[in-house]
Amino acid sequence: MQTEFILTPFFLDQFLAELKALADPDWTINKPALPDGEPQSRMSILHEALARKVEKSIGEGKLPVSIAGDCCTTIGVTAGLQRAGVDPFLIWFDAHGDFNTWETTPSGFLGGMPLAMLAGLGEQTMPRAVGLRPLSQDRIILTDGRDLDPGEMELVASSGVNHLVDPKNLYEYAFPDLPIYIHFDVDIINPFDAPAMSYAATGGPRASELEDIFRFLAQTLQVVAISLSSWNPDLDADGGSKKTSMNLLHALLKELQKRRK
Repeated sequence: MQTEFILTPFFLDQFLAELKALADPDWTINKPALPDGEPQSRMSILHEALARKVEKSIGEGKLPVSIAGDCCTTIGVTAGLQRAGVDPFLIWFDAHGDFNTWETTPSGFLGGMPLAMLAGLGEQTMPRAVGLRPLSQDRIILTDGRDLDPGEMELVASSGVNHLVDPKNLYEYAFPDLPIYIHFDVDIINPFDAPAMSYAATGGPRASELEDIFRFLAQTLQVVAISLSSWNPDLDADGGSKKTSMNLLHALLKELQKRRK
């Protein structure tokens, strides 16, 4: 299966020139013109353009790989999958929960809400803008999530989302026979291996542990889409976090290609 990299070089609604420089010549760039306006309106333009690209990629028999500066672009990826007739099971790798609502968030940060949005909870402006149908909560795994806000922690616990605190528990998980969408926020990586994160959280799995988990998932599951939320390029003076993050992504893709030969 051919892989299609789709790069959205933005953090929320702010353009990241440093992230755009990541693109190879054959990558698809998602950079529609954004008018002045509220952040959610501007972000929804990005998400709609991304959804169309993901839908097209799936329709052409490709594996869409979305790379962006934040996790909210998962709204566009999921909407694109649904438009293509794919109702995915989502595995969400993240040091954080991204499961806040306006009632639980201590900061009001939209980037801390997208997984709750996908699950049909809290703020729904951006999901509605792209026609997203909420995912059934029992079709979502949050793994790691070691840095949750207090109200967010309660919301995760009361939801139907499967919270696997230790990503190694994925080895024993009884996965359903469903198409899998893997989202990978690179801040899950232990800062010893990848420190250039805007919201670094102490501890977490080492890069080598995650690589083994990714290889396992690629060998055993029907992965139909991948997304990566990036490191902070401004903090990555030596390029080490970029290298570690992209090596993990390519390890996952390499194993997928081996499985499909």
